[in-house]
Amino acid sequence: MSALIRPSSLSGLTAADRVLFQRFGTGKPAGVPFHRIHDAVLAQARVRPDALAVVHSGESLTYAELERRSAALAAALARLGVRPGHHVGLFLTRSIPMVVGILAVLRAGAAYVPQDIRITPAAQLRHIVATAGIDVVLTTREHAAALPAGLGRVVAVDGEHPDHDAPLVTGGGTAMVIFTSGTTGRPNGVQVTHANLANVLLTAPGSLGIRPGDRVAQLLNIAFDMAAWEILGTLSHGGCLLVRGKDIEETAREADVLIATPGVLSTVDPRACPRVRTVAVAGERCPIALADAWSRRARFHNACGPTEVTIVNTVQRYDPRLGRLTIGRPVPNTTVYVLDDELRPCPIGQVGEMWAGGACVTAGYAGNDVLTAERYRPDPFLGGAHRMFRTRDLVRWTTDGQLEHHGRTDDQVKVRGFRVELDAVTATLERAPGCERATTLLYEGGLVGFVTPSTAEPELIRRSAEAALPYYSVPAMIVPVDHLPLTERGKVDRRALLSRLDSREPAETVA
Repeated sequence: MSALIRPSSLSGLTAADRVLFQRFGTGKPAGVPFHRIHDAVLAQARVRPDALAVVHSGESLTYAELERRSAALAAALARLGVRPGHHVGLFLTRSIPMVVGILAVLRAGAAYVPQDIRITPAAQLRHIVATAGIDVVLTTREHAAALPAGLGRVVAVDGEHPDHDAPLVTGGGTAMVIFTSGTTGRPNGVQVTHANLANVLLTAPGSLGIRPGDRVAQLLNIAFDMAAWEILGTLSHGGCLLVRGKDIEETAREADVLIATPGVLSTVDPRACPRVRTVAVAGERCPIALADAWSRRARFHNACGPTEVTIVNTVQRYDPRLGRLTIGRPVPNTTVYVLDDELRPCPIGQVGEMWAGGACVTAGYAGNDVLTAERYRPDPFLGGAHRMFRTRDLVRWTTDGQLEHHGRTDDQVKVRGFRVELDAVTATLERAPGCERATTLLYEGGLVGFVTPSTAEPELIRRSAEAALPYYSVPAMIVPVDHLPLTERGKVDRRALLSRLDSREPAETVA
């Protein structure tokens, strides 16, 4: 797709900004070699059947074995009535059966709906099954007993499935349904299509230069959309997926490529990973110190994008010599628009909200047409049947066409009547002497900065913040901690930090 923005949609901009709005906001046109993401994986199996596809806890599968097992399971799903357009639950944990299950569901023409059975509450599993219309759930024999009753037909991926050719399925609709937390805390199921995945995973920079035989770590929770970047991004290029056990760094040490959130990556020492040549982070704000530490040893990519725009829709290859960390440019065949509250294009350099268009825009929320209509809008810049998605990320274009991230609309808070962007405060704290990582929260009307390591000196950090921030943006408390807790998806766990504040004794409060 070569996106062409309609000139009539840019009437509010100067002539110079109209040109830049098109140039900066349009990803490069690129051909996509496969329409269905699993066809790319099966092509690798035909070319290098004896190559290792996946390794976990001393066990492994070659591409030929992965092809055979997934074909048998896809045939079993077809016999159970699974058809193109159906959704199949994949409720298990990181494992070889997880990879077999993903490929089998796709080969059956259905979409997989992943959840980690160890940590997902029964009520949430029931909500997901009802919302996504799931009739068949894949798990392992080990975890079958842990599933709550009433989820539908349960099939063990690692059970006995006689060798059988997979059904021949044409077309390429929804590939996976990823349930996000949602702004209200109620999970929303994002329908990600084959075309969405193929566009980001089979073109640069999303392909990350993965080559046959490259070892890619699988570190993330399977319910997180970035896990698809690890799993399908590896297998579609002939790489070997290293599925981690309990020890993240143990797996990272053996990898050539790491894909992670900044929170997860910060638990790994780059000096312990001499093999790693490529790193990509997304999912939350990346501290520049983390980018610097890894980019001395590897190609470092900082990316951005919610699940609704297919894993990531902007990527920057970070250059430590320049020392300017941005979220980069739109990936191929996609568009980025920086708009004001009235959905009018912002002048170049002005902060606005990022809307995404083109091949990254997913098919909406499963079972929630109202929310889909609210967040996905007709795209006035591309026109026709195109839609754009409201990411809620605040961004601005630099003069050379890079996107600077300025937090999220839901991270803007009011302090003493002033609007404060929490990410801007956090970035300032991380530049203070002795601070490695930080996060900032609103608590009882004031700001609290959590900083690592626990040996950081609060008063020194406060003075540094006072020299760089308006008085109303300086945190009322600076709390040193050993580490920032992470959610199961690898992002900073703000609820856990707020709970820590609630449980503090008055004498513990850091003034």
